[in-house]
Amino acid sequence: MSKMSTSELRGYQQICGTNGAMLVIACDQRGAMRSLLASDPKQQAGISEHALGEIKADITRYLASKASCVLVDPVCAVPQLVDDGIIARDTALLIGLDASGWDTSPEGYRLSRLVPGINARRVRELGATGGKIMVYLRSDQEQANQHNIAILRQCIEDFSREDLLLVVEFLTYPLENETEEEYRDRFPDLIRGGTRISLECGAKVLKLPYPGSAQVCADITRLAGDVPWAVLSAGVDHSTFVTQVADAIRNGASGVIAGRSLWKDCISLDRDQTRTKLETLAVPRLNELQSVIHQYYVPAGQTVATTAGHTHSQQ
Repeated sequence: MSKMSTSELRGYQQICGTNGAMLVIACDQRGAMRSLLASDPKQQAGISEHALGEIKADITRYLASKASCVLVDPVCAVPQLVDDGIIARDTALLIGLDASGWDTSPEGYRLSRLVPGINARRVRELGATGGKIMVYLRSDQEQANQHNIAILRQCIEDFSREDLLLVVEFLTYPLENETEEEYRDRFPDLIRGGTRISLECGAKVLKLPYPGSAQVCADITRLAGDVPWAVLSAGVDHSTFVTQVADAIRNGASGVIAGRSLWKDCISLDRDQTRTKLETLAVPRLNELQSVIHQYYVPAGQTVATTAGHTHSQQ
């Protein structure tokens, strides 16, 4: 199991709140954000990086200022967030390394991509606390993962050399010949397997999809050991995510990296409307997540009973 260096641990402490739990606002999406702003592909293509950057700036002002950290992309959001004084001095900053979308192999597997020119040194130069890498994994298909594991190892080694915090995220996906029911049945094992792969590659902090149940959350915690993990929202509606967060935190998760569940109903190309909805809709949602974390999170070194009836020391 990989252990954080002193420098990496300092970065991890900064992306956590005063209670030691992660509460990161994610707005590193580009393609997903465009699809929320317009339904027509031509209209989506016409939405500029500058327009996306303005929306990310508003999300940072209204939500990240009330959380411990914001996760953004290096294409639309930085260095403006820092240079223009938008991000608060006590809000940590994570920068995503992964490019929007994916390539597809001849076999139909998703091949992850990196944003050109963004590495650990550049992330540090942009004033960030650390980076985040997302890759696609199908842990039940060894041949599906070679390209993405190579990317994952490359990024982990790069950030280790720079002694800079890196959060590792993976997403899984259905295969072309797989029914919705088959994929749903396999999903918990795919999350367990993807977690194992990420840990074997040297991940020190994990960002994971909700794995399907409180029981599987407890399984992930035992598998991760001393490596902290945060649950991501994956675009589900807010009420669903609140329940998932409660399950995850009660069963050993170390926090939340929340994006679309907070702001997907708030953003538009009308900045006044975006700001109003962020304040009236997204901020109360964030407060609710904070209440759930406050209720269930157990600080490091204390013992928590999991749903499965086992105990472990929280990270």
